[in-house]
Amino acid sequence: MPEEVLESRREIVYDDHHMKRAGTRSKEISHERIVEAAARAIRRSGYSGTGVADIMKDAGLTHGGFYAHFPSREAMLAEAADRAGGEAVAMMEHVAAILPPEQVLPAIIQAYLSKGHVKAIETGCAVAALGSEMPRQAPGVRRVATRRIKEMIKLVGRHLAGRGQADAEECARFIVAAMVGTLVLARAVDDPKLSNALREATLKQLIPTQD
Repeated sequence: MPEEVLESRREIVYDDHHMKRAGTRSKEISHERIVEAAARAIRRSGYSGTGVADIMKDAGLTHGGFYAHFPSREAMLAEAADRAGGEAVAMMEHVAAILPPEQVLPAIIQAYLSKGHVKAIETGCAVAALGSEMPRQAPGVRRVATRRIKEMIKLVGRHLAGRGQADAEECARFIVAAMVGTLVLARAVDDPKLSNALREATLKQLIPTQD
């Protein structure tokens, strides 16, 4: 081995501090991979169809390492539900950040009820994908899902111009319920024409000026 390589190797000191930081970072990366895999899986297969072994395999990790990251399957599902729900809210916030205020709400509704979102079950809104399963889930899972639903309602309410606070909140609840319900039905039917008709009917009601 060349002398300069040996010399550079002598300068590297792996003390307890550096080893601990490296180990912590590695664990954080693995944890993130598990949560991402679980967030996709619950939307694709539902809570009951999401197993620990499959999640760990999808994340490229061994099954035995699961309990180094989560105390239970329910804890993993809660974090996955939070991640999946947060992605829908993030999409809405992104739209709000790049458009003039008067264009935000129509754009959010159109994006949510787009053909692309109907097809994107694995990466789309977790509320629509998992809502029917929620009453049977552990309290922690329901808690994070409820928080994300409230965030969606609050965000929509902020962009209902010209309404009082109480009226805006009630209208926002209706809009979110209509959006989520329509997406569920549009995904459920096996008739593409009906799926499109359901989307278009809701868009017409929520955005009256749409052509």
